[in-house]
Amino acid sequence: MLRRYGQAAVLLALILVEVPAAVASFTMLVLAFGLGVVPLLPLQVRLVRRLAEHTRGLLGEWTGTRIDSPYLPKPPPPQRQADGMYRSNRTLYKSPRVPAWNDRWKWMVTDPATWRDCVWLLLDPVIKLTLLPMFLLLPDRGLRLYALWSELVLSATAASRLAGQVNHLQRVRNLAADTQAAEMRRIERDLHDGTQARLVAIGMTLGAVEQLVDTDPAAAKALLSKAKEASSETLTELRTVIRGIHPPVLAERGLGDAVRALAIDSPLRVSVDVDLAHRPEPPVEAAAYFAVSELLSNAARHGGAATATIDISSNGPDLRISVTDDGMGGADPSKGTGLMGIERRLAAFDGVLALSSPPGGPTTVTMHMPRVLPQHWAGSLPKLPRWKAAVVATLWLTSWCPLFPQGIVAGIFKVFGIEEKSWFLALYLPEPWQWPAILFMITLGAAMYLTAALLPACHNKERWLAEATPRRLWFSR
Repeated sequence: MLRRYGQAAVLLALILVEVPAAVASFTMLVLAFGLGVVPLLPLQVRLVRRLAEHTRGLLGEWTGTRIDSPYLPKPPPPQRQADGMYRSNRTLYKSPRVPAWNDRWKWMVTDPATWRDCVWLLLDPVIKLTLLPMFLLLPDRGLRLYALWSELVLSATAASRLAGQVNHLQRVRNLAADTQAAEMRRIERDLHDGTQARLVAIGMTLGAVEQLVDTDPAAAKALLSKAKEASSETLTELRTVIRGIHPPVLAERGLGDAVRALAIDSPLRVSVDVDLAHRPEPPVEAAAYFAVSELLSNAARHGGAATATIDISSNGPDLRISVTDDGMGGADPSKGTGLMGIERRLAAFDGVLALSSPPGGPTTVTMHMPRVLPQHWAGSLPKLPRWKAAVVATLWLTSWCPLFPQGIVAGIFKVFGIEEKSWFLALYLPEPWQWPAILFMITLGAAMYLTAALLPACHNKERWLAEATPRRLWFSR
């Protein structure tokens, strides 16, 4: 309780900062838009956003209410054109400073969160003073109410979240394109420097054999033997290039066996532990395989390691890979392209890489790829509550009665004038009420079928998409 009182006191003390900040913010806005002193706007925005971010952090730490930043992504830096100029709207500049300033100005002014922060800063002292009795009597309730107010004003909107996702997808797309281009250049270099050179040498050797076959058969025979050895080496190099593109064992037997084959070919003593109930998708397997291959290569080439341990496991829908070696340590992603290339591969699947490499070793690299395993879409999803399952089962078992016999079949009897009434309820009604009763039965049956299908879908869309098949009814799940 004392801690809650202290937290409430800190929030109230912040009023002494927020009131001068609100006055300064209003003054800078008047000067920026009224007198044209536009350089004051970035200062005002930074001031208000710093106070808002500080409040978000305090509430997340004290109340557990996570308030995501609602700000739109920063604009990218201006791109230099082919003529060496930088464009801002219809104006060209020699330096990127003015286009960058214009983009930053538009970003701040057009972001709705900028003005929502100003409204929050203006009203926040009033809200705190209004909640003062609650802070004194029930500080826990008061903090919760204040967190609800702050979440209402300071939380991210759907537009900001969508803009952040679009920005993230653009970065991932650019990283994937750069990675693909780098792989194509590597394959081209391997073919040009290795296979192509050997094929040219084999062609020259065969040309010499053609000239010597009549004059010096022994020399021609020796050259043919060299050409045969060169063709065998060329075939080995070509297979190595093919394995670098997509190893056949990865496509045929999956990630676990492919990594075990990689461990056998490695100069290190490698132990592999694989615990996967399902195979990931082929792109995920390829990214994980080449990441492990790069790590083993770095450990042998740069780390001076003798042994390594690879652990591949799943945590629900997530794939987790850990590679540990006993090398000298000191690995740093900023000093080479190997770890950065792995990060680019994982970024395509929202994966992250965690590195622990103190000087002297050991080096541990942990790769986490969320929601890439197929069990996420089926086995690990929550099931329907029992009462919902009972309602769905009842609807599936009874909806046929009003739709078909009491609705469609009765309508057919009515159209063709069949006098047999049987057990069709609508045909026992007076003549003016028969067709409305038939249409009501058809509508009721169709509505019952639709409700039986929509209840599971609305409860968990992912599970419904994964498991809703004609052979499996929802009440059995």
